[in-house]
Amino acid sequence: MKKIQQKTERNPLPLLRQGIYGVTPDITVKARRAGGSTHQVPIKIGSTQGKTLAIHWLLAASQKYPGQNMAFKLSSELVDAAKGSDDAIRKKEETHRMAEGNRAFEHFL
Repeated sequence: MKKIQQKTERNPLPLLRQGIYGVTPDITVKARRAGGSTHQVPIKIGSTQGKTLAIHWLLAASQKYPGQNMAFKLSSELVDAAKGSDDAIRKKEETHRMAEGNRAFEHFL
């Protein structure tokens, strides 16, 4: 997250949509107990649940940084997410990697 505040003459709504869309996951993992062990089973999620996760990840990423007010931190996270370099983007990629790694357990659904 950049500490330098930059003024931009841009409509904020497309930036908000682009930031949330970039963080929204398509797939996630859910713990399923089968045969005495717990497996992380990849499941597809709907757009509403994906957007909810994206907003949650953006808020968590912006709360992590000290200083400034929350509005500034959240707006900086949204700008970074729209550019594709954000902690929430990293969280999405990590979730997708975990789901890809556990594709062998898809039959537990």
